[in-house]
Amino acid sequence: MNNILVNILRFIVLILLQLLICSNIHLFGFVTPALYLLALLLLPLELPKSVQYLIGFVTGFIIDLFAHTLGVNAAACLIVMFLRPYLVRLLNGRNTTEGVDRPVPGVKDAKWMFAYVLILSFVHQFFYVMLEVCSFRHFGHTILTVLADTLFTGFVLLCVLYIFFPIRKNR
Repeated sequence: MNNILVNILRFIVLILLQLLICSNIHLFGFVTPALYLLALLLLPLELPKSVQYLIGFVTGFIIDLFAHTLGVNAAACLIVMFLRPYLVRLLNGRNTTEGVDRPVPGVKDAKWMFAYVLILSFVHQFFYVMLEVCSFRHFGHTILTVLADTLFTGFVLLCVLYIFFPIRKNR
């Protein structure tokens, strides 16, 4: 029960931070971090897939309501939630997600977390930008936007992860 309450509180805080602060950040005029993505990345992997998809959709839908993006965030979040277990299996080097309750720095090493966060940030930003633009007319600018958003979002998410989940050394 305590874990459920922590996840709900994390969702509320991250969505509020996204809507009130991060949505107003436009570094270089076009780079905006997707802090709310952290709530999806930290979900327990043992949740049923249908619950994960529902949480992903609702999270994206809430952001869409306030950002007026017509379902783009919801679609990108659903794709992230669909690919997340496959990425965990790939990064673990075996065909299972066992041994990974939640992908956090205290449980996984830095290289694993870096790859996990950056790959899923890229997937989210790629589908978000491609669905929003819906054109190959300015492909160079679109790819630059995806890469810049991915790097900035990944940097912000990793900083938040390592601030709130510090690595504890065994003594």
